[in-house]
Amino acid sequence: MTDKKESGGKGGGRSSLSGGQRQLRVAVKTARKRSVSSARWLDRQLNDPYVTAAKREGLRSRAAFKLREIDAQYNFLKPGQRIIDLGAAPGGWSQIAAERAKATDGKGQVVAIDYLSFEPIAGVDIIEMDFTDPAAEDLLKSRLRGGRADVVLSDMAAPTIGHAKTDHIRIMGLAETAAAFAADVLEPGGVFLCKVFQGGTERDLLAALKRDFTTVRHVKPPASRSESSELYVLATGFRGGSASNGIT
Repeated sequence: MTDKKESGGKGGGRSSLSGGQRQLRVAVKTARKRSVSSARWLDRQLNDPYVTAAKREGLRSRAAFKLREIDAQYNFLKPGQRIIDLGAAPGGWSQIAAERAKATDGKGQVVAIDYLSFEPIAGVDIIEMDFTDPAAEDLLKSRLRGGRADVVLSDMAAPTIGHAKTDHIRIMGLAETAAAFAADVLEPGGVFLCKVFQGGTERDLLAALKRDFTTVRHVKPPASRSESSELYVLATGFRGGSASNGIT
């Protein structure tokens, strides 16, 4: 599984879509072998200000702006944190997490996992493995330094098959798996941010999050396309649990 984030460039940096720069629209010509949907996707990519800004600022994906915008509003990423990024490729969220945690200064830590390979990122420990692999959870825990995680991020989305109900079930299944992992690995007071889709953040997921966290809210950052059914669930104030998770 992966987050299917649109690729930008390499590196890191502060983000801003301001500055008075006007983006000139790029016209996409019809090609013999290009489908209408492909032409529409290409047009959207070429004329998306977030894609342009990601390339300009050296961010791996436009999705980096989503995390940056959510954090700007709720201020949950902080220096010194231990952060796990699920479904991390191509690395946009990991870049922001490493920047906020000061991981390159040795103050915090970011552990990222995806079955897709992607280029190294300063301050990020990358694991190339499917998060649903039975061995993934223990491996992620073993990479944490000094205790449990402070934040678990998940921008994962299951590959779609075009059947809305089936796709939604698969997406929510991933979200529930990520939430269960977060409840097993987080420090008390920890944070879980996860991508879901409109059509229902299912009852079981919300019930579990409300049981385990003091505050649960839906968030749709400006960088999330208005026509997309994509939403994020931000759960803060992890209550902790008595069950051992194998981390001391």
